[in-house]
Amino acid sequence: MKRLLLASAVALAFVEVPYVCLAAPAPCAASPAVASMSSLLQQAPGLRGEVLRLALDASECAAERGLVKRRNLLAVIDYSLPSSEPRLFVFDLLARKLLFRELVAHGKNTGGDRASYFSNDSGSLASSLGLYVTADTYVGHNGYSLRLRGLEAGINDMAWDRAIVMHGASYVSREAVKVLGRLGRSWGCPAVRAEIADKIIDTLRGGSAIFAYYPDKNWLSHSAFFRRDSKPAQVASR
Repeated sequence: MKRLLLASAVALAFVEVPYVCLAAPAPCAASPAVASMSSLLQQAPGLRGEVLRLALDASECAAERGLVKRRNLLAVIDYSLPSSEPRLFVFDLLARKLLFRELVAHGKNTGGDRASYFSNDSGSLASSLGLYVTADTYVGHNGYSLRLRGLEAGINDMAWDRAIVMHGASYVSREAVKVLGRLGRSWGCPAVRAEIADKIIDTLRGGSAIFAYYPDKNWLSHSAFFRRDSKPAQVASR
């Protein structure tokens, strides 16, 4: 009897067990109506409703997954706008208030006044798109800086290793636009005016969402943070 039980156990050990694949993150629920969107847009000239809607949807989706702690804050960078125009918008969603509307630089290899190329690769000197969450601050080569963690695989998840951070820079100014016709460019970091950098960094630090937009079809079609009802493919460039 013991031999029979042992033989049965050995036979079961060699029975093929079906492979169980870990499920991908569940799609986020349908987007709730955002009553404050109209108010926010009125305070943010230059920012289009389609871009703000995508940013709200993506940040809320990430918050549902526990990736964004400070749900009341949202920063939107619209890289489809020229660098010579304010294209960084920071909102307090609870207060329904625009906190900052600022110039922001893109990477050296991303383009001149207008962005056209984005990369997740180390050494690319290009900006990356997608959803980020802010981390801690430090003082480094560029002064007071805010670390960013990219949340999108293959799109911006190398940001931490690339040291893509928010920092102040002298080449982000109206004076630079007058001389160059555009802002100076970073190595891929969203650099802002030196005079306002500390305030923006202290506002966003510690778990806020930053959404970097450009009408890139591949990203818009495959991002894990867009809700099914967002229809991002319909968003077009200017």
